[in-house]
Parts: sequence; C-alpha cells; structure tokens
Amino acid sequence: MGAYVARRLLLAAVAIFGVLVITFFLSHIVPGDPVAAILGPQAPEDVIEELRHRWGLDRPIPEQFLLYLRRLAQGDFGQSLATHRPVLQDLKEFFPATVELATASILVGVAAGLAVGILSAISRGSWLDHLVRFVSLIGLSMPVFWLGLIALLIFYYNLGWLPGPGQIDVYLLRPPWVTGLITVDALIARDFEVFRNALRHLVLPAFVLGSHAMVGIARITRASMLEVLGQEYIKTARAKGLPERIVILRHALKNALLPIITVIGIYYGSLLEGAVLTETVFAWPGLGRYATSAILSQDFAAIMGVTILIALIFSFANLAVDLAYAFLNPKIRYE
Repeated sequence: MGAYVARRLLLAAVAIFGVLVITFFLSHIVPGDPVAAILGPQAPEDVIEELRHRWGLDRPIPEQFLLYLRRLAQGDFGQSLATHRPVLQDLKEFFPATVELATASILVGVAAGLAVGILSAISRGSWLDHLVRFVSLIGLSMPVFWLGLIALLIFYYNLGWLPGPGQIDVYLLRPPWVTGLITVDALIARDFEVFRNALRHLVLPAFVLGSHAMVGIARITRASMLEVLGQEYIKTARAKGLPERIVILRHALKNALLPIITVIGIYYGSLLEGAVLTETVFAWPGLGRYATSAILSQDFAAIMGVTILIALIFSFANLAVDLAYAFLNPKIRYE
C-alpha cells in the first residue's frame, strides 16, 4: 500500500506539473494587458511600463515560467495584481469558505441521494421509482443559479424562514480566525450566536448545491443496487430469513458502494473547486468567486494559484477514492 501511494503521489506531481505548464502558457498568450486592465485606460504609459517591468511581465514567456517555478519551489505563489496581496494569503482566506460549503453540500447530497436511490431500487417499477426518476431528470435539467434564486425568493424573501446572502449577518463580528471555517471558529470561540447564524446562512446554498449532488448519487445508487439485488447471495440471505433491513443495508449496499464512492469523490472534488454561480448568487466569499475575478482581470499569479490548488484537490480526491476501494472490498490489493 505504501509503494502504491508513493507511485500515485509521483504521478499526481507529474500531472500537476503538466497542468501548470499548460495553464501558464495559455494564460500568458491570451490577448490583453493585465496591468493596463487594473490601472485603467487613463493610466500613463510610463506607469504601465514601470509596473510591467517590476512584475516581470516584459520578459519572454519561457523566462517568466522559469522564474515562476523558482519562486514556487520556495513556497512563493506570487502576488495578486488585483488584491496586491500574496496569492497564498488569498487562497488561505477564500478556500475555507468553499470547504465549508462543499462539505455541507456533499453531506446533504450523500444522505439524501443514498436514501432516495435505495428506496427507488427496492421499489423498482412502482410509482415511487417512476417519481424518483422523473424528479432526477428535472433536477439535472435545472440550472443551479436558477434554483438558488428560487430558493432565496421563497425561503428568504417570501417566507422569511432563512437569512439572505452572505456567511453571517452584517451586524455580527466574525470569530477569531483559527481554521477559517466560520462555524468551527465560532464553536472554538464559544460564540453560539454566530454559530447559529452562520449555520442558518449555510442551509440554503448547501441544499442548492447538495440537490445536484443528490440527483447524481441517487441515480448511481439505484443502478448499482439493482445490479446487486439480483445476485445469488442476496437471494440466499433472504432465504435464510434475514430481516429485509439487514439484507439491504449490510449485504446489498455494502457491495454496491464502489461506484457510489467514485461518484461521491468526483462530486466533492468538483464542489471544492468553488461553485462560481452559487457563490455569486449567495454572496459566498469562496474560491469560485476569487477564481472568476482573477480570470476577468487576467491576474496571472492568482490564476496559477487557483489552478495548482484545484489540481491538488482532484489528485487527492482520486487517491482517497482508490484507497476507499480497498477498505470497502478486502479482495482489492494495491501493489
């Protein structure tokens, strides 16, 4: 297992380097001048040239890439042209909000998706099965930003059950920074008012994102469960008189989990990239909004920092899924 993990980490490093090369050169050959875009059209030409020289943007692209690699090896992700702060500091500030939202969303998606998928599989051909498949089709067809707007309109504007956009209400102070996750930091600081408020703000975006994950997980759960429920050992378990609950959860679901775990890993990795539209609709200060701002302003250092982080996320998500296979199925061995 140790040798396998080492090989996977080496392959991940190669893949990340490839993504790094492609992203760097593509971002630099796109027409446009980030310095002029940031300073504005009225900025004097000599000021633009001075800043371009200070940030090394007047050098050949291969030389810029080598200089970037040298700084990256020292843990320096560069300075954002838009925020005028180190990119690493920006990532540390924006990424925890995305982690918090993604984790809450995947928990909602997994819990609801597994339940709906199992019920649909054991009720195959019934009205419940047809309803689940119909709702799943509609759920996959609805744009997430539209669903977010509808949720805000109903539960915030009309009913007033839940708060509006943002992580906490404007009149509350954010707890001292420890993990960056506002709910966790509020618990550490024993500020239960902020914790309750942040949790209520988290409900709507988590359910909006989680609903899309739920649909995909429910569909793969149904398909995988139907395949397993037709196996001989399931018939044997029922013939032995085991309760249906034990047959479904202990025998069928356990053996149907491998493709489900794959889908969960993919969804969670995608959510950790930052849900741009959802974060925009709910004014959520996460990685998606930061990445969008970096792209629109041609902030090369920020674009590269986000790219490296996303590549790392997917590499470790895929590795975690592969290791989970061996845990769920003892027959699987990695050499």
